Amino acid sequence: MKPLFSLLLILLLFSCSKKENVEKKFHNPYYDLAKKYRDSGKPDSAFIQFNQAKEFGLQNRDSLSIASSLINMAILLTNAGDYFGGQEISIEANKYLNEGDTGHHYYLGSNYNNLGIATYNLKDYNNSLRLYDSAIKFSDDSLDTRMYLNNKAKVYQEIKDYKSALKIYDQILAKTAKNEKEYARVLTNIANTKWLENSQYNPVPDFLKSLQIRKKENDLWGQNSSYAHLSDYYTLKQPDTALFYAQNMYNVAQTLKSAPDQIEALQKLIKLSPAKETKYFFNVYEKINDSLQNARNASKNQFALIRYDTEKSKADNLVLQKDNEEKKYQVIILAFGLLLLAGTGTLWYRKRKQKLELAAKNSIRDSQLKTSKKVHDKVANKIYRVMSEVENKNDLDRNNLLDQLEYIYNTSRDISYEITDNQLNKTFRQQLSDLFSAYVASTRSIDVIGNEDEVWVNVPENTASEIFIILLELMNNMKKHSQATVVKIKFNKNHNLISINYYDNGIGFPEKVIYNNGLRNTETRIKNISGTITFETMDKNGLEILISFPIH
Repeated sequence: MKPLFSLLLILLLFSCSKKENVEKKFHNPYYDLAKKYRDSGKPDSAFIQFNQAKEFGLQNRDSLSIASSLINMAILLTNAGDYFGGQEISIEANKYLNEGDTGHHYYLGSNYNNLGIATYNLKDYNNSLRLYDSAIKFSDDSLDTRMYLNNKAKVYQEIKDYKSALKIYDQILAKTAKNEKEYARVLTNIANTKWLENSQYNPVPDFLKSLQIRKKENDLWGQNSSYAHLSDYYTLKQPDTALFYAQNMYNVAQTLKSAPDQIEALQKLIKLSPAKETKYFFNVYEKINDSLQNARNASKNQFALIRYDTEKSKADNLVLQKDNEEKKYQVIILAFGLLLLAGTGTLWYRKRKQKLELAAKNSIRDSQLKTSKKVHDKVANKIYRVMSEVENKNDLDRNNLLDQLEYIYNTSRDISYEITDNQLNKTFRQQLSDLFSAYVASTRSIDVIGNEDEVWVNVPENTASEIFIILLELMNNMKKHSQATVVKIKFNKNHNLISINYYDNGIGFPEKVIYNNGLRNTETRIKNISGTITFETMDKNGLEILISFPIH
């Protein structure tokens, strides 16, 4: 139950009285406002204020205020599904905490717990266990410790080390006599783990006992968990009973307004319901799932923009300071230069100036031509590809997208410095696969045949770079002009000759082809690698392009 797993993290951060006592040691007006937004369920506003609180702490050299603000920001990112962002901010927070200061131990425990949860959700289970151990090490509160232990046991359960999970759950159970809700949770976890370990084990009595406690305590989150486990157990044994518990789970999830739990319940209802009802549940599932993904993406984007704007403001201030200093030096240098020029004589100055101006014009003209070509190939096409990927792909790979944006940024910053896609640490086959997938849309399919690692063995780096840019240009022209709904690309290697067959069912080329910068550059690039390219318009049935080049 991942929603419950995340909830434990929220409860841990927000409800511990010890933390409130520690926070009284510093006063940060932004932090107080951020907590109000956080506790009232407004994560976006809370994130903004925690970011302001962090900046306030930096200005006042208050390390504890900085760390606490960063930990809250990291947890908000983790809860929004931005696990890499949560890890990044948590690691930054640790820089402001002192392991030798007992007053920092609570924060270290909370921070390592968030790192453990983010890492768990990224399926890095071994490191997740190590991080939970660190959280337990710095915990000096029994409730906190049991929460960290529970999270650790969930990892063991995920990797099917049921004996280790049960050992931890038994350790927690022995200390929960005075807490009915916690007792019910641990009892449920123990019964579920035993059933996962041995399919013949009957967990129902413990499931029902926990459910009764949760009803008595009006613990809706706990009831949600109980109904999910009961439905899972009965799915194969008694589908009707499983359907009953799935419906109960869906009702509770609606009361809680928990979209993830509604989605999980709907998945069970789709699987267990009669055929007539399945379509209805599937339509509801799609609607909620789309809304959830949109909300998560919006939160991730909002958080990223807040962080970006803050860092950009800092960078702009540094640039302004640097410009002011440079202007001072420029004034001094200019005055000195004027005196020097006056002393060298008017005739020599004029001749020298003419030579310099002529050389500068020639240099600028050559530079403009080279820069225009590089901007088109290295920046414009790359930006258009990223725009296409963001527009058409629902399951964006955030890490890959950041790599591409970093590539564009570095290329724009120093356009004269040659940078290749090989810096993305991917094989050429993977780079081409990423390129083509960026242009797949709901109205356009792209079939790729023969793009295997073996094809690109012994292909020189400069040749691969030229081919990548050529294919990128073809894909951009296809998306901009062809109106194609089907694109097929086939790669073939015969001895030392590689051929690429491109086909789309678009409108083809007009009778009078206007060779823009992209097409001219494409033909130039093919010639640079001793290859050939042929364009064949197939009336109204599409366009076929044949490319071949040797491997030297």
